[in-house]
Amino acid sequence: MQTRKSILAAVAALIIVLFQPVPAAAQADALAGTVSSAEEGAMEGVLVSAKREGSNKTITVVTDDKGRYRFPAARLEPGKYTITIRAVGYDLAGAPAPQVAAKSTATADLKLVRTQDLAAQMTNAEWLHSSPGTPQQKRPLLSCVGCHSLERVFRSRHDGEAFVKTIQRMGTYANQSTILNPQKRLTGRDTDLVGEERAKVQRAQSDYFATVNQSTTAASNSWPYELKTFARPKGQGTRVIITEWDLPRPTIQPHDVVVDSKGTVWYSDFGSQFIGKFDQKTGKLAEIPTPELKKGSPLGALSIRMDRDENLWLGMMYQAAIGKFDTKTEKFQHWPIPAEWNRPNTQVNMTSPLNIAVDGKVWTQNNGFAGVHRVDLKTGQWETWEPFKAAPVGHNIYDVISDSKNNAWFTDIKEVTLYETPTKSSGPRRGIMDAQDRIWFGQYRGNRIGMFDTKTERFQEWLVPTPWSGPYDVALDKNGEAWTGSMLNDRIARLDPKTGKFVEYLLPRTTNIRRVFVDSSTNPVTFWTGSNHGASIIKLEPLD
Repeated sequence: MQTRKSILAAVAALIIVLFQPVPAAAQADALAGTVSSAEEGAMEGVLVSAKREGSNKTITVVTDDKGRYRFPAARLEPGKYTITIRAVGYDLAGAPAPQVAAKSTATADLKLVRTQDLAAQMTNAEWLHSSPGTPQQKRPLLSCVGCHSLERVFRSRHDGEAFVKTIQRMGTYANQSTILNPQKRLTGRDTDLVGEERAKVQRAQSDYFATVNQSTTAASNSWPYELKTFARPKGQGTRVIITEWDLPRPTIQPHDVVVDSKGTVWYSDFGSQFIGKFDQKTGKLAEIPTPELKKGSPLGALSIRMDRDENLWLGMMYQAAIGKFDTKTEKFQHWPIPAEWNRPNTQVNMTSPLNIAVDGKVWTQNNGFAGVHRVDLKTGQWETWEPFKAAPVGHNIYDVISDSKNNAWFTDIKEVTLYETPTKSSGPRRGIMDAQDRIWFGQYRGNRIGMFDTKTERFQEWLVPTPWSGPYDVALDKNGEAWTGSMLNDRIARLDPKTGKFVEYLLPRTTNIRRVFVDSSTNPVTFWTGSNHGASIIKLEPLD
């Protein structure tokens, strides 16, 4: 017993967190310190987050190569703060709560200790990287992360039979479901496998899942393979300030986040009938209701895009319509799909409003039966194409993007000719058209950023350095750099296409990233996204 007390005393001595206000008029920091551990000494790439008591805003900085961190004075108001960290494999010793005062610098030197539960810290990408199996066996898991983390799968004890039933049940939920807010589909998609072929695929998936979970292990926190984690940020990836605002309800899903020229932040709620209007200066949120047009169908909107007048356009998903919100008058207008196309599985996800002025028409798509629509805004007439009507299985027209002439391009990609990406089965998802009529898109299954020149009909691809990043969307900034985010690894990737160099920034907590947005009016540019499962708005400011 005496030995145990001695050990505990020694540990307690190691985990003391020092707070000391340093009066100095010349000091530009509100809070600063170092981060270290017994294993590594000074630690680079540790995310240090500070949240003031009573606030919905968290500020995060990253330690440099000497283990130092600093919060500029302009970022932290006076008050008592809670400090948290992110460094996979480590926990923060103690519960530091420094008091920040005006015109002085508080110091807090942080000690980290090895975590006792590494699995709880792992990202979806790290689970995929750790588990044995082929890429083809693992790819079905990419569909699970839309609703929940892969930790649920890997911690389960289901055998193959139990997983078959689980997969069948999961397939009945709409893709905007979460653990807190599950929503049932009315029916499946026309593009889904059916019958014996579907049963065969589900059986193969189930048998594989049962080999990588805990069904064959006795211990509650062990797996039949090594858990592998990714390296912390370093170099330029540590030069960043991240601001995260918690939204008032945990069920809010800010799927798409955009910022207008006045600095107002707007988002689409993936799980309910609201548009969010967020004031980044005050942290206040206004929720603007949108109509429920199809009672009994899942709620929520996926995409939100601005036209050239900064009006907001929504794909209203299972509500079977597109919508426009006039940001000046704050009036909402919608165009419902004609009855002949309003099927139980109709799912209108995307709009492409940027080039309305060309012909007064907006492109949209239908994920329920791989359809493409064009809406005449004056007459309300819908035109419809089903490019894969003869063989719909396996196709998924995910995004629709218009060029400068308001021709439509799709990430399956279909106009008159099909263009196959160089990386086979790369799963193109969302993207943008640049000023040169080049499509930039995320290759979700290919782990790449892709670019297709519609004039030369040539592709270019860039492999994201971290495995299983799963790029979902791409945004371009004023410098010609491409940005993407991940539903899998909580990292923001920044690509310089001229050099092929990537910089990756780690976010402070588990984040399910969908749409990405870059505000090029700031210097340096500012990156925005929503935490679709974390009910928060995230602003990332690179320092160079």
